[in-house]
Amino acid sequence: MNEKKKKKRQVPFRLNFIFFIVFLLFSTLILKLGVVQIVYGDDFKREIQRTDDVTINTPVPRGKMFDRNGKIIVDNVPEDAITYTKDQTANPIEMLKVAEKLATLIDMDTSKIRDRDKEDFWILKNPDKAKALITKKEWKLYYQKKLDDKQIYKLQLKRVPKDALNSFSPEELKVLAIYKQFNSGYALTPQIVKNKNVTPQEFARVSENLDKLPGVDTTTDWERSYVFGGTLKTILGNVTSSQEGLPKDQSEQYLAQDYSRNDRVGKSYIEMEYENVLQGEKAKVKNVTDKSGKVLSSDVISEGERGKDLVLTIDMDLQQQVENIIEKELKIAKQSSNSALLDRAFVVLMNPHTGEILTMAGKQIQPNGQFTDFALGNITTSYNVGSAVKGATVLTGYETGAIHPGSTQLDEPLFIKNTPEKKSWKTFGTINDLTALHVSSNVYMWKTVIAMAGGHYVRNQPLPLNTNTFDTMRQSFAQFGLGSRTGIDLPNEMTGFQGQSRMPGLLLDLAIGQYDTYTPMQLAQYVSTIANGGYRVQPHIVKEIRDPVLDNNQMGPIVQEIQPKILDKINAKDEWIQRVQLGFKGVMQASDGTAHTYFQGVDYNPAGKTGTAQAFYDGPQRKKYGKIPPEVMNLSLVAFAPYDNPEIAMAVVVPWAYQAATGRSTNEIMGREILDAYFNLKKQREAQSMQASTASTTTTTQSNH
Repeated sequence: MNEKKKKKRQVPFRLNFIFFIVFLLFSTLILKLGVVQIVYGDDFKREIQRTDDVTINTPVPRGKMFDRNGKIIVDNVPEDAITYTKDQTANPIEMLKVAEKLATLIDMDTSKIRDRDKEDFWILKNPDKAKALITKKEWKLYYQKKLDDKQIYKLQLKRVPKDALNSFSPEELKVLAIYKQFNSGYALTPQIVKNKNVTPQEFARVSENLDKLPGVDTTTDWERSYVFGGTLKTILGNVTSSQEGLPKDQSEQYLAQDYSRNDRVGKSYIEMEYENVLQGEKAKVKNVTDKSGKVLSSDVISEGERGKDLVLTIDMDLQQQVENIIEKELKIAKQSSNSALLDRAFVVLMNPHTGEILTMAGKQIQPNGQFTDFALGNITTSYNVGSAVKGATVLTGYETGAIHPGSTQLDEPLFIKNTPEKKSWKTFGTINDLTALHVSSNVYMWKTVIAMAGGHYVRNQPLPLNTNTFDTMRQSFAQFGLGSRTGIDLPNEMTGFQGQSRMPGLLLDLAIGQYDTYTPMQLAQYVSTIANGGYRVQPHIVKEIRDPVLDNNQMGPIVQEIQPKILDKINAKDEWIQRVQLGFKGVMQASDGTAHTYFQGVDYNPAGKTGTAQAFYDGPQRKKYGKIPPEVMNLSLVAFAPYDNPEIAMAVVVPWAYQAATGRSTNEIMGREILDAYFNLKKQREAQSMQASTASTTTTTQSNH
């Protein structure tokens, strides 16, 4: 009985305890609410009314490019532009209304409107009809969250009536073109609506109505201008348009560097390689927005600065003269009946001590007979170049001990078992290394390689050779840049192609430049290495980086000067290199030299090596010939001058020059005219400099009197 009374008393006590806890919780909540309202009320009110500062970077004009003498090569041309900046709260209906107003003030190109654009536009203009395209069952699934907004929109796009796409009037299409540009931009970032052919009347009309066109502005944009037309165009590169913006495959990389998606950037060669220099320092604009994202005001934080300027190593006067020579000689060579496959030629002129590229010329004949720039081919295409590489073969022979300066060999036809007769273009008898270079003896080079490979020539007997000599020769050639990247400051440089077979007979072809392929730029580096005493210098096409200045015709202070870079020193004694230099001099100046006919009598003391390679055609018409391509002759020439103090190194390559045993020596004719042009231009400038100096002295003297 007592136990029952005790339990009854315990029940009210527990309820009272629970009520007490609830009372404490409510008291705490009321206290907290009081603190929020009384103590922090003003703070929260300010937070609700708070504005955000959003800083936007806007692009500036790119840096310019000059040639080594201060001539502008790439410039920026100002052009009137109309832009649109959408705020963070912009909705499609508001944007459409602005587009309709703007369409009454400007003309707009509608040629780039796609069917998809029309479908989007139809849905925007006809919301009720678009809604009716979705079935009740599909709407039910949507409300049950089994279909989302994207899926509904895709269904609407599929069901837009096809005849509706052709129902838009010209004025509606103009509105669509403008709206499309509006919609392609990013919040708070100006988007180009029109910057091509904006008339003064259009610019004025829009400027006068800006208060009725929220987000629209008139400004000055810029466009890249290539002052010398197509000259060097493939090397200078291109810049994306404002419509293209960042390349898709590189967008993440650029965005991480504070670019906007619609920024124009270099997309090839110099424009791309030096993007970080040419882009400039963006202007910064602070947009003050309310909590909803609406822009309240904009303030310029910094005006920005256009990109730094590049001074190229190129001499545009010389470049243009060389290009004219190439075009003239290709036209003449094409008149021959056996030159159907000839369609290109390349020339590189380089300072052998600094690696500065003075000329990088390439021309290609199109089917319509017009010439296009193909300077890029100097680093992106490679060819069998023939005997031009024999200087490297002789030096490799010295290095391996197969021959030594003054070594003699009997130049005679070689009869190797199961192999066609092998001989030089003419039988020379017993000759030494110098004469072998003068007359371009194949047999001398073959016997050098046979000794290098541990072979022993016996008439009409097999000729086993150590095929490891392929590696020995290629490693040696690479010291000169043959078969390896030169390191030029341009992207996409190729190394050339190595023959895959290691049959002993092909080792002999390698020795005379008829197996592996090399680029014209590699040949220029190779001959520069011989000319300067054995130093492989990295070629470069940018000479200086300079600060921009307001005067369009002047270059600013130097920020960085590109210094010569020695990549390696070849493994050869000085006397060996001097021996090959002497052999190259004989090629052009000795009476038996293969280039003597074209270079006799010149006053600039040249040295060099000619090359003719029997090769297989692998050009643009390759498919026409099926599996067996026709045989062609590639022509080349490497040279430097003056012999005793080289200041210029040259490589000429004329692929697929003719289909015959012999033909026009286009390589040597071009080479002579090009070196003449270089030294004549030098004399003219020296004379002009002397005249200017004399005139300045005369003026100073008169003023002193």
